[in-house]
Parts: sequence; structure tokens; C-alpha cells
Amino acid sequence: MKAGSQKNHARMHFVTREVIGKVLAECPDAQWELIVVLSRYGGLRFPSEHLGLRWRDVDEVRDRLLVRSPKTEHHEGGGQREVPLFPEIRKALAEVWKEVPAGTLDTAPVITRYRQTNSNLRTQFQRITERAGVTPLPRLFHNLRSSRQTESAQEHPDYLVTAWLGNSEQVARDHYLQVRDEDFARAAAGGEAVEPSAEDRASAARANPVRHPAAGGGMASPGVTPNKKRPGNPGVLVSAVTPAGFEPASPP
Repeated sequence: MKAGSQKNHARMHFVTREVIGKVLAECPDAQWELIVVLSRYGGLRFPSEHLGLRWRDVDEVRDRLLVRSPKTEHHEGGGQREVPLFPEIRKALAEVWKEVPAGTLDTAPVITRYRQTNSNLRTQFQRITERAGVTPLPRLFHNLRSSRQTESAQEHPDYLVTAWLGNSEQVARDHYLQVRDEDFARAAAGGEAVEPSAEDRASAARANPVRHPAAGGGMASPGVTPNKKRPGNPGVLVSAVTPAGFEPASPP
């Protein structure tokens, strides 16, 4: 039997950087912040792609993150993809790395606290958004991924965005891309980009206060011999990655 269409644009909502900044401020720890950042700024599918990350997947030298996707692994070449190590992701990873015990192997998962089947992360996330005073949103994690795809489509060619998000252009149009208020404003201004307000700029700064990692910083794994090291930064681990898919397919 052919499944019915899952398109429902009425449930799509663009989550702004200002809103996600409020949500991040209410997260209970660095790992929860990383889950939210990977969803909003990396566009990862929740929860399989988050829980599938290993420290060996973080490549600071090449500025990218290897993401394994159980949902698409049955497609040729679809079992994994690379996502840019966006500044927001780099900062959130660095915060989690501060809590990693010495001697942790690079094969260890990045997210360790919320792997139990009874964690019920969706309910926890709903409570976090409520504490942040954010209007309840339908399909919370889907809308974070949708917001990143919409935002990225304004800045990069479609073929790059779909490669980073791991979907096709048709799927992006049907299920992820949104028309925002600023799109109307830009069109009304004759196609020119609308200058953001001081409040918008301040919100963006609060959401991402560090745009570049500090010199000498990094996510070096104590007790692990690096395969490569960034020049001038002997602590950055870059390991060869062995493809692996270990989780069952997850919902979109």
C-alpha cells in the first residue's frame, strides 16, 4: 500500500536564532546544549544522528563533522555525510569536551548522558522550551532541521545544502524549506537584503558569542595518540573514520 502524503506546511515553523538562544540558556547541561545546536545549526536528524556521533568524527583540521545516518544508509552512499564544523557546533563541542574524562578513546560517543531508551528526550525538550518562554511548537526537532535548511538555502547553493543535510532537493522543497517574513521584506525592498535591526544583531551575538576558537584550543583526546595534528596546535585529534551504522532507522 502506498503511504499518504506527509506534507503539512501548517505545522512548519521557522525557529529564529533569538528563540534558540533562549532555549539554550535553559538547557540543563552542555550535552543538552549540543543536542539543540546540532539540530538547529547542523540540521541533524533526531535522535539517531546525534547519538551516533563519536569523537573520532570531529575533524578540526578539515573543519567538518562526519554524520552517520541510519535513515538513509540503505541508499547508495547515503549511510554517512559530512557537515561543516559551523562555529556554533564547534563552540558547543568544545564545551562538552571540557567534561570528557581523561583517557577517553576517540571511539567513545559524544553524547553519553541521554542514551537510555527511557530518556524521552522529546518530552524533556518540550519542558526546556516551556521554561524558556517559547511558544509551543509542533514537531520540535523537525522544525529545527527545517529552519537550518531554510536558512542555509539563502546562503549556499542547493546542491551543497542538500549534501550537508542529507536529503534531495525535492524532499527539501516538500518537507523542509519555508517562506519567512524576511523573504517578503527582501522582495518588497527590490531584492536587496534587509539590514538587520540592532536587536537582531544583539540576539545573534548572544546566540553565538564566540566566532573563532581560541588559539591553542581544541578537543584533544587525553590518552589517545592523534593520527594528525594541526600545525601549532598539538592537541587536536584527527582520526581515520571507519564507517559504521548501528542504530535502527529513525523517524524523519
